[in-house]
Amino acid sequence: MNKTVIVKDLGVKDFKDTWDYQEQLFKGILDTKIRNRRESLGLPTDNYFLFVEHPHVYTLGKSGDMSNLLLSEEQLTQKGATFYKINRGGDITYHGPGQIVGYPILDLDNFFTDIHKYLRFLEEMIILTLAEYGLKTERSPGETGVWLDVGTPFARKICAMGVRASRWVTMHGFALNVNANLGYFDNIIPCGIRGKAVTSLNVELGIEKVDETEVKEKLLKHFRVLFEAEFIS
Repeated sequence: MNKTVIVKDLGVKDFKDTWDYQEQLFKGILDTKIRNRRESLGLPTDNYFLFVEHPHVYTLGKSGDMSNLLLSEEQLTQKGATFYKINRGGDITYHGPGQIVGYPILDLDNFFTDIHKYLRFLEEMIILTLAEYGLKTERSPGETGVWLDVGTPFARKICAMGVRASRWVTMHGFALNVNANLGYFDNIIPCGIRGKAVTSLNVELGIEKVDETEVKEKLLKHFRVLFEAEFIS
């Protein structure tokens, strides 16, 4: 088993270009697995963890409802945003500046073959990171992601998640609002969940800007422990 994870920070990158890059890495791992099975080679499979920040974009998962996008094509253009239907789970979400997006592209055969455990570990990574900022966040039953004040009228989501997996290889991942412009969430019904708010780390802390590099370092620290991984860049 190869528990080494290649970490890449892509900076600001177009959603479609990043999606294509994810697909390339994802296919490379799958091709190795298929070849190993056919030829009994035992070649190691790679694992990746991509960080990226996208320009304004809305994405709709394969089980999502198009009516949860509240903008026309013309309004999308006016707001400088794009829209894509994609092959992850989940409904609609927003990505944009001030949001840390993480795409772990892992061969779970190197870690554990349990998608539910994988999602819970990603949530735990976020929960532990936000605890370092004094925030008590948690899971909301039946709603993937990380929330504050679950079970109250003030419930609000700070991190969305949606993944795809094939032959235990993962792609897509999480979007953590750190310094996000929350006004862009007003244009959708986030994750298809009505009547619940969205928040950002800087809003919760009452400050103008959180150090995003520091947040990434904390995320990786907790990921390393949870997945018993080693990192290379």
